[in-house]
Amino acid sequence: MVVVREVSPGEWETLRDIRLAALKDSPDAFGSSYARESVFSEDNWRDRLTSGATTFFAELADVPEPVGLAGVYEVDGLADLVSMWVCPAVRGQGIGDALVNAASDWAKSQGYDSLLLWVTESNTPARRLYERCGFTPTGERQPLPSNPDLPEIQLSRSL
Repeated sequence: MVVVREVSPGEWETLRDIRLAALKDSPDAFGSSYARESVFSEDNWRDRLTSGATTFFAELADVPEPVGLAGVYEVDGLADLVSMWVCPAVRGQGIGDALVNAASDWAKSQGYDSLLLWVTESNTPARRLYERCGFTPTGERQPLPSNPDLPEIQLSRSL
């Protein structure tokens, strides 16, 4: 069974560890890099948890630490799903769906009409997940900030 919960500010070390694992595992899926974030201070990590957005961990009953991560930030007055990642060992167990649904529920509870995200165009598994969860392309494209050779596309889900 998947449990998704909001991350508390006191869990900054766990957030750091999960985020750095995600950046190592999937370097071309994020707008940042392991090299950039591995030197962040405690204050940087705590700021991520108190910046007016929310971050979620996904957990499984038989695994002692979180196995997934997602955040929702306000960008230009819109809700933006960011930092989505599921540990490779537990992919395909509904964790991504649970994180998307938690992020969507949170955004809706905050009064947003839609949830946006950017995904690397070549990241087929992530695109399939998002499309299965009701996201559709907006027509917007941009280079991935951490690797401008890779294009990413924007997707939107009505809430």
